[in-house]
Amino acid sequence: MNDASTTGDPRLRELAGRLEAVRERIARAVGSAGREGQPPRLIVITKFHPADDIRRLAALGVTDVGENRDQEAAAKAAELAEAGLAWHFVGQLQTKKAKSVVRYAAAVHSVDRPQLVDALAKAVLNEQDATGRAPLDCFIQVSLEDDAGAHRGGALPADVAALADRIAAAEGLRLAGVMAVAPLGAAPEPAFEKLAGVSERLVQAHPAASGISAGMSQDLESAIKFGATHLRIGSDILGSRPAVR
Repeated sequence: MNDASTTGDPRLRELAGRLEAVRERIARAVGSAGREGQPPRLIVITKFHPADDIRRLAALGVTDVGENRDQEAAAKAAELAEAGLAWHFVGQLQTKKAKSVVRYAAAVHSVDRPQLVDALAKAVLNEQDATGRAPLDCFIQVSLEDDAGAHRGGALPADVAALADRIAAAEGLRLAGVMAVAPLGAAPEPAFEKLAGVSERLVQAHPAASGISAGMSQDLESAIKFGATHLRIGSDILGSRPAVR
C-alpha cells in the first residue's frame, strides 16, 4: 500500500487524515470504556460517494463499507468486485429488493419484519445454489422510539425474540445481533443503553448473536460505551455528500 502522504492524490490524503482521526476517536472511546482488545468493526458508510472514493478507502485499509440504497450499492459492488470489500446493507429494505441485495451483501443491518426474513431466506438459498455464497449475516433493527420505527424503520423491542427465532431457523441466514439508530434530537446514551438490554436478552436465547450495530459520526463514543461491535461512520470520514450534478 502506498503511503497516502507521498501520492499526488489530494482526495486520498484527505481521506487518510479523516480516517485516522476517526480511528483515534474510536481508540480513545474503547480505552474509556475499558474495552481494550475488543475494538468495534468500522463500517464506512459510502452512500452518495463515488466508487473512486471507495477504491481509495480500500487502499487505506478499509475492509467494510455500507450502503442504504440497493440500486447504488449493486452498481458500486459490481464495479469494485475485485477490491475485496465486505458490503453491508444498512437502509430500510423492500422485500422485492432481497434478490438483488443478496448478490453482493455480506450483511443486512435492517431486518425488521417477518416478511423480510422470509424474502431474504428465499433469495439467499437461490443465490447459494447459483454461486455458493456464504450465509447472510442479519442484524435485527430495533426501534428505540415510541413510533414503532415509523420514520427510520425497526421492530419493537417486544418483537425481537420472534424475529430472532425466525432468522435462526432460516437456512442461509445467520443471526448476527441487533442494530439501532439513536432517536433524533435526544441524548444517545439512554437509547444505546436500551439497545444493550435488548442485546443481552437476545444473547440469552441465541448466544452467537452478540453483535450490536450502533454508533455514527456524532455518537460513536456513546455507542462504544454501551457495547457496540459495529460502527457505521459516514460523514466524518468522507465529508459531506457530493453536490448533485
